[in-house]
Amino acid sequence: MFPKIIKLILAAFTVAYSVYQFVEGAIGNGIFLLLIAGMFILLYYKNEFILLAFLQLRKQNFEGTVKWLDRISNPEQNLVKKQQGYFNYLHGIILSQTNLTKAEKYFKKALELGLSMDTDLAMANLSLSGIYMQKRRKREATLLLNKAKKLDTQGMLTGQIKEMQKQMKRI
Repeated sequence: MFPKIIKLILAAFTVAYSVYQFVEGAIGNGIFLLLIAGMFILLYYKNEFILLAFLQLRKQNFEGTVKWLDRISNPEQNLVKKQQGYFNYLHGIILSQTNLTKAEKYFKKALELGLSMDTDLAMANLSLSGIYMQKRRKREATLLLNKAKKLDTQGMLTGQIKEMQKQMKRI
């Protein structure tokens, strides 16, 4: 993994060299170099290890997800703020299977740093609400559940939200 400043420097040099290729008349090389520069800029905003961790999580391979997340050294320095949010979000999902106290910490940190998609924010709020519900903190769980309901504009989590509301009434 390259530090984020190296990615920007590589993108700048690649763009400069592509301009040189355009001036020299090698249009194909210039276009190809612009595509490579675009890849460096994309990887500045979307960390490659977080993307690979999401792929592993999608396959339900939690060990693989942890393996890719562990490759990120010093996330506070090497990741953009939103990437740090997703780093903590993924750790929260993994730890929600085993250790609720640590998962709560990671979900809070992810919500504090921010996530770029409303669905991810809704899922983080819903998961944190479930943790609070298991700890018998009904007021906080209700607030987070309502926040998740507002953020779920596409209706992807309506089933889980209704199930949580049923469980909340039993408490």
